[in-house]
Amino acid sequence: MHKIYIVGIGPGSYEQMTIQAVHTLEQCDTIVGYPVYVDLIKPHFSDKEYLSTPMTQEMERCKMCFEEAKKGKTVAMVCSGDAGVYGMTGLMHVIGQDYPGILLEPVCGITAAVSGAALLGAPLIQDFAVISLSDLLTPWETIEKRILAAAQADMVICLYNPSSRKRHDYLKKACDIILRYASEDTVCGITENIGREGETCSLHALKELRETPASMFTTVFIGNSHTTVINGKMVTRRGYRL
Repeated sequence: MHKIYIVGIGPGSYEQMTIQAVHTLEQCDTIVGYPVYVDLIKPHFSDKEYLSTPMTQEMERCKMCFEEAKKGKTVAMVCSGDAGVYGMTGLMHVIGQDYPGILLEPVCGITAAVSGAALLGAPLIQDFAVISLSDLLTPWETIEKRILAAAQADMVICLYNPSSRKRHDYLKKACDIILRYASEDTVCGITENIGREGETCSLHALKELRETPASMFTTVFIGNSHTTVINGKMVTRRGYRL
């Protein structure tokens, strides 16, 4: 029976890939993925065949995997972070219904919420919500409700895909929603290009965050009422009595 691996490659650097992900890619014949992610791993697996499709052609990319597997090849679909968190695992299972006899095996990776939190300090020590601001597949009205609910519940919020050329004001809109329930001095953090060239992180108050530039390679962390700054790090207190 043929098998396709769905591999999360982590933030971007080879060192932040799991051992399982490395071993899986080493045994594959063909690696399929979005061009940015393919370029990140090519130097470390140079003997592999690579196939890719651009943004918005995710369905074609998935079908490409199955067609290659039908030829008897060992195939991996790669995604940044974890393939099951805003990745391709769900779509692969949906399209896989048309390819009976081909098994899917996800291989976990480190998602941006985890790797970004490590850069900033310890912002995710309490309950937290992960929300994508991309409205390409989810209506903004739905995203807005989710942000509002998390803010009402005083949850730490991690925002993926906070901005793009078409969505340049979405982070500001999200901050304005959160400011209905949170203090303008709430501790927030921004990480950029985690595990890649140009990696940065910085701390901001919520009132400053709404005016801070961001991109698709930015991950945003908005603290709750228990989040503070300790020795320059963003830390959410869990409630231990000291």
